[in-house]
Amino acid sequence: MGAYILRRLLLMIPTLVGIMAINFVIIQFAPGGPVERVIAQLSGTDVSATSRISGGGGDLGGNLGEASGGGAADAITSKYRGAQGLDPEFIKELEAQFGFDKPPFERFLIMLWDYARFDFGESYFRDIAIIDLIAEKLPVSISLGLWMTLISYVVSIPLGIRKAVSDGSRFDVWTSGVIVVAYAIPGFLFAVLLIVLFAGGSFLDIFPLRGLVSENWESLSWPERILDYFWHLALPLTAMVLSAFATTTLLTKNSFLDEIRKQYVMTARSKGLTERQVLYGHVFRNAMLIVVAGFPGAFISSFFAGSLLIETIFSLDGLGLLGFESVINRDYAVVFATLYIFSLMGLLVNLISDLTYTWIDPRIDFETREV
Repeated sequence: MGAYILRRLLLMIPTLVGIMAINFVIIQFAPGGPVERVIAQLSGTDVSATSRISGGGGDLGGNLGEASGGGAADAITSKYRGAQGLDPEFIKELEAQFGFDKPPFERFLIMLWDYARFDFGESYFRDIAIIDLIAEKLPVSISLGLWMTLISYVVSIPLGIRKAVSDGSRFDVWTSGVIVVAYAIPGFLFAVLLIVLFAGGSFLDIFPLRGLVSENWESLSWPERILDYFWHLALPLTAMVLSAFATTTLLTKNSFLDEIRKQYVMTARSKGLTERQVLYGHVFRNAMLIVVAGFPGAFISSFFAGSLLIETIFSLDGLGLLGFESVINRDYAVVFATLYIFSLMGLLVNLISDLTYTWIDPRIDFETREV
């Protein structure tokens, strides 16, 4: 097992390099960039994704002020759209500030070397280190991802077992219909419906619409803090978890159906074991292999699946919103840093998922397989 883990860890290196290289090349051909955005700010044509971004870092603001007061007398020909009338030296300073004074390949190598040492630098347009920026947004995404995954598993696994045991019954049919309908409803549309019904839209005004906690959270007692936390999470979690039941429930049902029909189950029944002993003493461990082993991956994927719209609708400042704002505002430092971190997390989680298989069922041996 140690050799298998080592091979998988070593394979992560070229995989990460490939992911970063592909996205780096795509960015080179994408229109616009941080330099163009600064120029657009100078000309008054810039439109930020959110009002929070428009207040950029201190160095950038100072450069903007200097440039607006010291334009060149003659128009210049520049590779940047809208740069006519700006001092060429100022454009060079901007390129150096964002690292664009170096060839693309050299910039890519520097980025890989910095990321290998977990040095992610600072945001282009926010006066904050990227790792601190991610840590600032992480509580929201962890809250949504963790609770959505746990609620989904707590409900879906017992429901899937019940559906497998009563396969073809009225309960199985109508619950399947409810699950399919819930899966078909987009989470953001259901979120809007919840706001209309329960957050002061047109009917009741029970739940808050902004933030993860109330403004007076620090002054609350611990029980009140817990209640306040879940009070704010109630509507976003309901909107996100609605479609999460379908996959786990049907996967659990099908896994149990496959195991129930196997020979060893018939043998266990013939020995006089009760249906509950057969189900939870023999079938459960084998049937839950694929479901439980997929938990780490489901938890990580819940950070990205549909969280952007939910975070936007409920004004939750998490990683989904951060990634969207960074792309729109051409904050490539944040884009590539988050891409690297999440890609690394995804690769590690895949390895953990494979190791979970061996923990649940020791008969699985990855040492005899090619990576």
